[in-house]
Amino acid sequence: MSTLTTTPVPAPTRVAAGLLDPRMLLAAVPEAMRKLDPRVMVRNPVMFVVEVGAVFATVSAIADTGTFAWTVVAWLWVTVVFANLAEAVAEGRGKAQAATLRRTRTETTARRLSGSGDTEDLPASQLRLGDRVVVVAGEVIPGDGDVVEGIASVDESAITGESAPVIRESGGDRSSVTGGTKVLSDRIVVEITARPGESFIDKMIALVEGASRQKTPNEIALNILLASLTIVFLAATATLQPFAVYSGAEQSVIVLVALLVCLIPTTIGALLSAIGIAGMDRLVQHNVLAMSGRAVEAAGDVNTLLLDKTGTITLGNRQAAEFIPVTDCDDQVLADAAQLSSLADETPEGRSIVVLAKTRHGLRERSPGELSTAGFVPFTAQTRMSGVDLQGGRQVRKGAAAAVMKWVRDNGGHPTAEVGVIVDAISTGGGTPLVVAEHVPGSPARALGVISLKDVVKEGMRERFDEMRRMGIRTVMITGDNPLTARAIAEEAGVDDFLAEATPEDKMALIRKEQEGGRLVAMTGDGTNDAPALAQADVGVAMNSGTSSAKEAGNMVDLDSNPTKLIEVVEIGKQLLITRGSLTTFSIANDVAKYFAIIPAMFAVAYPGLDRLNIMGLATPQSAILSAVIFNALIIIGLIPLALRGVRYTPSSAAAMLRRNLAVYGVGGIVAPFVGIKLIDLFVSQLPGIG
Repeated sequence: MSTLTTTPVPAPTRVAAGLLDPRMLLAAVPEAMRKLDPRVMVRNPVMFVVEVGAVFATVSAIADTGTFAWTVVAWLWVTVVFANLAEAVAEGRGKAQAATLRRTRTETTARRLSGSGDTEDLPASQLRLGDRVVVVAGEVIPGDGDVVEGIASVDESAITGESAPVIRESGGDRSSVTGGTKVLSDRIVVEITARPGESFIDKMIALVEGASRQKTPNEIALNILLASLTIVFLAATATLQPFAVYSGAEQSVIVLVALLVCLIPTTIGALLSAIGIAGMDRLVQHNVLAMSGRAVEAAGDVNTLLLDKTGTITLGNRQAAEFIPVTDCDDQVLADAAQLSSLADETPEGRSIVVLAKTRHGLRERSPGELSTAGFVPFTAQTRMSGVDLQGGRQVRKGAAAAVMKWVRDNGGHPTAEVGVIVDAISTGGGTPLVVAEHVPGSPARALGVISLKDVVKEGMRERFDEMRRMGIRTVMITGDNPLTARAIAEEAGVDDFLAEATPEDKMALIRKEQEGGRLVAMTGDGTNDAPALAQADVGVAMNSGTSSAKEAGNMVDLDSNPTKLIEVVEIGKQLLITRGSLTTFSIANDVAKYFAIIPAMFAVAYPGLDRLNIMGLATPQSAILSAVIFNALIIIGLIPLALRGVRYTPSSAAAMLRRNLAVYGVGGIVAPFVGIKLIDLFVSQLPGIG
């Protein structure tokens, strides 16, 4: 057997730097300077106007050797650099995370299976879609794919940061493996599902670096609004000079540029991109990879959450608790039939039935190979039952009550009322009933009894759903259980609605129905059956442990494979929207205060009555203008931590959030410049040539 060769892979580390860590700031400064390129700046219309204004002011200052002119010019350029620094710091956190991911890359020799079953060694970069490779304990998986043969323990710490190994196996929803992860035990055959350069790690690196971040529709709309405001103020400033000449208060180019820069929405214009990048970065810190900024934004606007019951609302470890036979059936016969019908059922429930029959009724555990002439019927989401066809024609089935009862009727039987009573009793108590039936040649099919499965609602779920309700989000539990069981668990968990006995088609129909009403829908999934619904949902969170088709269909991937994290994703999305709205409110409110600093300073000489608007008591026109420009630059750097961290979010109604937003960031945006500009003026007015 060939030995795969790999370069050493350093242990992955988490990016835990502070929001304004000095090392990260230092690393971001060169990038902020590179962003001064007009071809880059033009993507941000507001800051592009500031840069153009700074150029004009610089040219004008060359002919003016005064301290005031060059000080204003210097702070205009500082404003542009600070705006670029906000974006560079946000990108820097992503690049630090990408550096960790790059360390997972290895030069690997893959062992590809040929059609004859032989293996050939070749570089992993030469693998193509559909190739099958063999990976054994101690080797690195050479590419993204699905396990098609075997079961193994895999170390995914390079991707998830979680040191505990996970199980990956063929034939289920935990078959997906990622290139660069390491097999710790056993042997698996992996079918490659990604082309070279398009692996999961490659996508992660591009996304966390921000290289693939596209502006969202709301962000584009806000950019258009900011650009429109900028054009309005630009036109107003351009028409101000003729008026100033007429009134005997002609202004220099530097003063006009200072007026323009202080009155256009530079604060939110500088921070808008950083807010979007930071939103995606917050998801990365929670081990969720967003395939687009639009997905993060959509999460903040979600109206309906579709949540699988098992593993999300409940612990997901439903176990067989009891065999309940009908009157004319012995409990030993029921246990034997239940075990037989579960041998081909690879679900945790099916395995627990086999174990219960062995431990409680002394039945020896059988293996499928032992019954060589039997035909096993595996469990599927469509049939919702499993079973076995034995030699001699005897058929045994076990599954959802409605599905098995239909099978009994189709085979000439007539379900007794007793079965329905048992099923209802188990369902009403919050358990899951599975009916067991048999059909012997020459006799009608009959129900033998019911298996009771129990599941437990996770602690704190009711409180989480109460929070969702306060946020105006409707929660819907999706389950394959019958309606009575689903209703009992839905009431215990506190969800708003439920969809029982759900098939993949039912999920799709529900999502479309919600979307037709104008609502945005979020859901989680991990299996191939979930892929259509994940693609249809506005926010589709695929589990990293799931199939490749599920991960391709969703627009987010949860590296921890924790379905409950969908709730956190929604909260992060709402925090992004609230942060953007709060800082926009603050930025526009800032401009109101700056009017009282600059306008009186510009025209007080020609119109002495305007001095009454100088309510801040600023020393001189020059110090007033310079103080406003300096405050305009400093407030950007002061708000970077808030833009990166996000405004604190607490679940509440839209009206309550609006009132809080206006009270804190509207009023604060007016008060802060009055205080800040006055304090700066006290210092600036002491400088030679200014005071």
